[in-house]
Amino acid sequence: MATSEVATSGTQNVQQLPHHKVKVKKPGQRACNEKNEKGKFCGGHLKLWSYMTDAVERECGDVEKAWGKSAEVYRCEHCKTLYLPAPGETKVNVAGQGMISVFGLTLPPKAK
Repeated sequence: MATSEVATSGTQNVQQLPHHKVKVKKPGQRACNEKNEKGKFCGGHLKLWSYMTDAVERECGDVEKAWGKSAEVYRCEHCKTLYLPAPGETKVNVAGQGMISVFGLTLPPKAK
């Protein structure tokens, strides 16, 4: 495998950036699955990253050059690995889809 490519989800290749490791999130993934030098999972939370306001990233500029100013990019809070959204995920929600009520109740809004 070339150093500029990473195999993720079996068949996808992701463009690597010079100063960042890049992966693709699996559907519903909320925690980092990067392994450290001892082979243990990082497990840090993936958070939507506002790279346009990050001072360190503004100096480097890799993400903006590669994906533009308004790309949806997640970053691990511990190891700083970048994650692109999973193919097919259209809703931007850092916490994930959440649970659907088992009761099926829909409450009307409060009257003012």
